[in-house]
Amino acid sequence: MKKLGLATALLLAMTGAQAYQFEVQGQSEYIDNTANDKNFTGAVQGTYYLKNVDSSKGPLAEAAFLNQASNVSVAYNYGEYDEAGLDIVSHTYGAKAEAYLPTKVVPVYASASYNHTINDSKNNVEKDDQGDRYAVELGAVVAPNFLVALGYTSVVDQISYDAFGIVSNGVAKAGLESDTIGQDQDAITARTKYVGAIDGTNMSIGFETNMLFAEYKAYGFKTDLFLNPQLSVGASYAEARISGNNNPKAWGANVNYFITPAVAVGANYVNANAENGSNRDTETVGLNAKFRF
Repeated sequence: MKKLGLATALLLAMTGAQAYQFEVQGQSEYIDNTANDKNFTGAVQGTYYLKNVDSSKGPLAEAAFLNQASNVSVAYNYGEYDEAGLDIVSHTYGAKAEAYLPTKVVPVYASASYNHTINDSKNNVEKDDQGDRYAVELGAVVAPNFLVALGYTSVVDQISYDAFGIVSNGVAKAGLESDTIGQDQDAITARTKYVGAIDGTNMSIGFETNMLFAEYKAYGFKTDLFLNPQLSVGASYAEARISGNNNPKAWGANVNYFITPAVAVGANYVNANAENGSNRDTETVGLNAKFRF
């Protein structure tokens, strides 16, 4: 009977669940740069929502945002890099909490996160090192499904990456953000996010913008077209202003499809173009999967 109950619960989750409280997602990226083409990453993130998330309205990919669903998450990213004698394995761990608080004026948004990166050198070319990253954000849903937020990030060591940023945007853009912070341990961030239906169709549009001000500056834009609640295609662009002759740029494309309301798969591509010989042009290709229950 226990086996039958477990099988039934799994079948319901796989086929038609319109509400969920847990989400697990994983991804892997293949990295090809001007130094070598043998590197890869792997990442996983688990999220618990304090209340059931209704996924019956709007794009399935944005159900949590549309529901203003408070949550807690943990994430882990593994990266491997070897080049000209270097042999480094990188581990990044993260924990994050997001909350939407109703008020008489507008819903208030708040988040806090902690990430820790460990770089393990497998030879004597580089030393082992590690670093911490703390971040907080405060904002508001100023219009239906339109979030505006400001934040502060403290990076004790510049090798400290954002595990959640890697899952959302890929390792190339996470590295670009780390380079932007540079030797400045403090950064101010600003971002917006909007998701809305396209009148007269079954489609929706979403966009996100972000800015980072530290020793250097960076900004990015991302947009997704939801052809229906299950299928979306998207594009992104990011640029950092590191110095007069070093302003790397990255653009990307992605596609995501929900096989059922509980199971999704996707693919993404990022091309990071370095404008200085000391940096490397980089391409990444990633695959991801998501499971809700």
